[in-house]
Amino acid sequence: MSNAVIKLPPGRLSAIKDAYRSNEVPPKAPSVTFTAKLPDVTVTAYNSGKVLFQGAGAAREAARWGETQPAKTASGAKGDALPEGFAARSVLGSDETGTGDFFGPITVAACYVPSDKIALAEELGAKDSKQLTDAAMRTIAPDLKAAFAHSVLTLPTEKYNDVQAKGWSQGKIKALLHNQALRHTLRKLGDERPDAILIDQFAERGVYYRHLKDEADIVRDGVLFSTKAEGLHVSVACASIIARVAFLEAMDELSAKAGVALPKGAGSGVDEAAAKILLKKGPEFLKSITKAHFANTKKAEVLAKRKIKE
Repeated sequence: MSNAVIKLPPGRLSAIKDAYRSNEVPPKAPSVTFTAKLPDVTVTAYNSGKVLFQGAGAAREAARWGETQPAKTASGAKGDALPEGFAARSVLGSDETGTGDFFGPITVAACYVPSDKIALAEELGAKDSKQLTDAAMRTIAPDLKAAFAHSVLTLPTEKYNDVQAKGWSQGKIKALLHNQALRHTLRKLGDERPDAILIDQFAERGVYYRHLKDEADIVRDGVLFSTKAEGLHVSVACASIIARVAFLEAMDELSAKAGVALPKGAGSGVDEAAAKILLKKGPEFLKSITKAHFANTKKAEVLAKRKIKE
């Protein structure tokens, strides 16, 4: 399906509505102000001023109203070569977060964005999560979850520590979670199938599937891997936001449990916070809310001993 997007001022939006009034159909989302269906193109106008043209006649109709906005792609992405026009296709994307944080779980999400709802995802604010604040993602995520088929998984720190102690690498843990999130989302789609599945790449294809070799149900058909996948299809951007908010909500719960706002990441501030928790609540409690094998554990122990001596 061909897609074209233009951005127009309010006056021109009125002109589009007048031009396509005889082909008007009811809008399907609150963010849509006008929809029209022609024999070979669907015209969708959004509250933001963006107008999406979809279908064989997309380029023809868009050219009547202005210059189309070029598709944004991730610079320097590495991985599988993606088909032409990939950003406009129906794609199931997956991403994870929390892997580099000492405190808190790993969360993985998969999200399906069909081609006819790509503009809706963008209208709701989906973009590379690195361009969004945590507060913005907390606002956006509920709308994305309501609009799109998705699955989000949270691996608690206690479970993480258990499987890590058994020799599971983070790569294996992530592969299992991605595969499960993808399976869950595909199940929700019923007979509908995406044009492709895009995983934000954290391992080479062969390594990823070796991690899954003992699984009974492995998602393989149509799977593509790429780094910087959030910039290649909005479905991965949606998945990233949903996963991030699940991580933030888990951190809220752990912070309440610890009685202090837990810092993110794995830097020196995390060491300081961990040392204070260690002194106040003991090593078993600290382990229960952290990825215990991280070097931060030893650093916190050294800091705690130093504080005791002081």
